[in-house]
Order: sequence, then C-alpha cells, then structure tokens
Amino acid sequence: MRVLVVENDKVTLLGQIGVALEEAGAEIEICRPHAGDAIPADETNHDAIVVMGGPQNARDDERHAYLPALASLMRRFGDAEKSVLGVCLGSQLLARAYGAENLIGTAPEFGWCTVALTKDGAGDPVLSAAASSFPIFQWHSDTFALPEGAMRLATNGAAENQAFRIGRAVYGTQFHFEASRTVVDEWVSTFGALIPTLAPGWLEQRETLAAENGPRADATGLAIARAWVATIAAAESRRVA
Repeated sequence: MRVLVVENDKVTLLGQIGVALEEAGAEIEICRPHAGDAIPADETNHDAIVVMGGPQNARDDERHAYLPALASLMRRFGDAEKSVLGVCLGSQLLARAYGAENLIGTAPEFGWCTVALTKDGAGDPVLSAAASSFPIFQWHSDTFALPEGAMRLATNGAAENQAFRIGRAVYGTQFHFEASRTVVDEWVSTFGALIPTLAPGWLEQRETLAAENGPRADATGLAIARAWVATIAAAESRRVA
C-alpha cells in the first residue's frame, strides 16, 4: 500500500491518520511543496493520497503557486478510483478540484467542537465509524460549497460542509480528526502566541476542555482514520481479484 502524503506546513502532524497507516503497513511518501518539493505528475506511483492542512487558503495561488497542481492531482486520484483524503485545507482544495466555490474567512472555528453526521454520513462506510454527534478538533477560518455530485456527511452550525464524499472513496473533512491530544499539545507548544488571537481564553481552559472532549475525539479520529485506510485495502483487493 503506497500512500502519498502532502504536507502544506512545516508543523504538519499525521496523528491518528499516521497511526492507522502504520497499522496497515502502508509505505508513506511525504511531499512538502511548501518547502519546494515538486508535486508528482500523476497518480500512477501511489494507491492513495492524503492532503493535510496548512495556513494557506485554497485559492492563494499568487503566494503558493503549487496549489492548482495539487488540486489537479487530487482530482486525478479520484478519477482513477483511488482513495483520496483531504483534511482542512486539503478538503478545501478537494472542493476546488471538483469545481466548488471556496469561501474565504467565513467560518472560523478553533478547539474541540461538536459535529453531527447527516443521514448520508450515518450510512457511509467511513464516517459511520463515528457516533451520530461527536467532539472533534477544529482550526480553520475558510470553508467551501459542496461540490456537484458530492454527499454531505457531517455538519455543524459554523460550517455546513464538515465532511463529504465523492464517488467510492474521495473524502474531505473540514475538521482535524487526526488531531489527538498529543497533536494538540504539539500545536500549543508551537503556536502558543497565536492561539489567544484566535480563541481568547482557550489556553486557560485547555486542560478542562481536553479532559471533557479529548478521549472521545481521540477515539473518533482513530476510528475514522482506520475506516478510510480500509478503503485503500478494498481497492487493492479488487485489483488482485
């Protein structure tokens, strides 16, 4: 199982996604286009692609010239019936790749927030790994319109499109289901000066919030990650058969 992971920031952490990929014995190739790595020309050398978050907005081509190529690559994986996962910025780029509008600065969320599954989400092979309503970590200011033909899988009051699926296994999640408490601790260590500007008072409440929400969020994130990774194995099985 060969998985391409695209990191859009120097502090990207795979968290629960990394745990699930390691459990499955995946061979992971990291691409860091923000640091000058070239975007692969096509999908042929990998079975799946994961595109993580970052501080960019999904239309900021002037400052991040690689974004159009990355969106196009995600679409190539999807068109080839390979598994695709976009998280936060990755979900916004995925929406762009399928022709949807990006909504910049319209949906700020930070911290553990409640997300609810839609009816389609409750029956989805991946999102059904979560409860009907669950806490999960958020860190974004942008969102997106639902691409044509996509199924909305999860929602909340801040961002209507919290998760979606296109076709067999093309998934985008606005929320950071990879962000275990360990990942959040790393973010706090790295971005301690920034966080109060995003969520005044959050740092002071952090331990209480982590105790209240962290165990469920960690378990939910790992369950979703394992279910998505299983879509790669399913595709491999079909090719062997």
